[in-house]
Parts: sequence; structure tokens; C-alpha cells
Amino acid sequence: MIAVPDAASVVDPERFGTVFDAHYEEIRRYIGRRLDLDTAEDLAAETFLIAFRRRGRFDPARGAIRPWLYGIATNLIGRHRRVELRRYRALARTGPPPDDDGHDQRVVDRVAAGVTVGLLSGALAGLSKGERDVVLLVAYGGLTYDEVAEALGVAYGTVASRLSRARAKLHKSLGVEIR
Repeated sequence: MIAVPDAASVVDPERFGTVFDAHYEEIRRYIGRRLDLDTAEDLAAETFLIAFRRRGRFDPARGAIRPWLYGIATNLIGRHRRVELRRYRALARTGPPPDDDGHDQRVVDRVAAGVTVGLLSGALAGLSKGERDVVLLVAYGGLTYDEVAEALGVAYGTVASRLSRARAKLHKSLGVEIR
């Protein structure tokens, strides 16, 4: 069982490994969904390297460990923004990479997924950086509005308004009626 890190785990270099053990896979998956798996490995490692180097500046009064790590990861993703946008645009044109399995149902599933991924990727590429960050922190990271606000260093209301605008844009782009 992985130990749940506390604020002291962040600051103490001897205990920082518990922070890594508890959150590395989650952060890597989040980055992998936004970029690609090869980049995710590198950026997840860089996220924890930065966190380790900045551990003395971590303030538990300002927020929890998890959103702090997501904030670092999101800033690193920002440096790779052009790669992310190219990926969404490419997925919008081509759909997900082909599956090697030749089973008939896989083909049907891939076609359906390709249409969905293409539409969604194009819609995500049409969002502003701030809107996309909020949507993907909620959707991929499973963060609450408060955690997203902590991760991005913005107010709760900013998260809510960005998410509202993003939802409206996504609904319009995907042809879904808002009720």
C-alpha cells in the first residue's frame, strides 16, 4: 500500500519519495492524455524534479499536494502547447492510431472511436489555453474546481467561468444542444 503523503513529506527530502509514489502514475497519465506517452514519461519525471527542487516553497496553507503537482505539470505542458495543438488537429483529421487487432468488432469500435476522437480533438483545439487547461484538469485529472484553481493559481470564479465558456464552445463545436 502506498503511504499518503503529508505536507512534511514534501519538505523533507528523505520522505519526498512518498509524494512521488503516491502521485507519479496519476500525473503521468494526465500528461499522456494531453500530449503523448513518450513525452509524458519525461514531463512527469520533470514535474517531480521541479517539485523536489521547490519543496521548500510548498505552502500547505495555500493548497494540497495534488493540485500543486498538477499545476507544475500543467505549466510544463504549456511549454509543449504547440505539440498538444498539433496532436489535437492531427487527431481531428485522422482519428486515433490504428489497432493491430483484426477482429471485426474492433474495426467497428475503431471507426466509431475515430469519429468521436476526431470531433472531440478538433473541439479541444478550438478552446483557449485557459479553457483547455480547466477542461482537461477536470476531465483527465479529476480535480475539483477548488483544486483546479490551486493548480493554475487562479480564482475559483475564473475556473467556473472558463469551464462554462469551454462547455458552451464544446457543445457548439460538437453539435450538442445545451439545455
